Amino acid sequence: MEKLILSTRNPSKAEQIKAIFEGLPVSVLTLDEAGIHGEAVEDGLTLHDNALKKARYAFECADQDLWTMADDTGLFIDHLGGEPGIKAARWAGDTATTEEILAFTLQKMKGARNRSATFETVVAVIDHMGNEHFFSGKVRGKLLEAPRVKPQPKMPYSAIFIPEGSDLVWAEMTTEQENEISHRGIAFRQVREFLKKHL
Repeated sequence: MEKLILSTRNPSKAEQIKAIFEGLPVSVLTLDEAGIHGEAVEDGLTLHDNALKKARYAFECADQDLWTMADDTGLFIDHLGGEPGIKAARWAGDTATTEEILAFTLQKMKGARNRSATFETVVAVIDHMGNEHFFSGKVRGKLLEAPRVKPQPKMPYSAIFIPEGSDLVWAEMTTEQENEISHRGIAFRQVREFLKKHL
C-alpha cells in the first residue's frame, strides 16, 4: 500500500478526496495523520503557486520517498470582478470563521442581480523523485442570496453555491454526488487516473 500525503488539515476536504481514491492501493494521509506539524505559507499569486507550496511543504517534511499532493481552490464571482479569487478562504480576514466568511460574502453580494461564479481547483502532485505534476477542474454556478443549509466545516460557500445542472448546493449533496461534478472532484479524478498508471 503506497502512502500518499494530502497536505491539508481540512476535514471536509480530506473526506471528499479520500473517497475518490478508494479502490486504489494507496493510503491517503492528512498532515495530522502523517505527523507533520506546521503548514505552508500560502503567499503565491495563483492557485498553481499555492497548491505547489503546500505539496512541496509536505514533501520536504516527510520521508523523501513518499508522494505528496495538495490543492488550492478559488472562487471567482462575476459581480465582484473575479473576487475573492485565490483569497476565497481568507478574504474576510485570516482568522475569520466559516460562518464569518459566509456572512461577509453575502454582504458583498447584497442586491446583486448577476450571481454567477466559477470555482476552480488546481492540484499539485509531487512524486517520490520530486517531480511536479498539475491537474485542474472548473465548475460554473450561482450564489444564493441566503444559505439553504449549514455550510460544511471550513467550506463557507458550500451552503450558497449551486453548480450548473444541479438544484442542490454543495452542502446538500452526498460526498459521492459532490465528487461527481465538483471542481475538486474533476481535478482529483485526473490525479486518480494518473496514479493508476504510475504507482
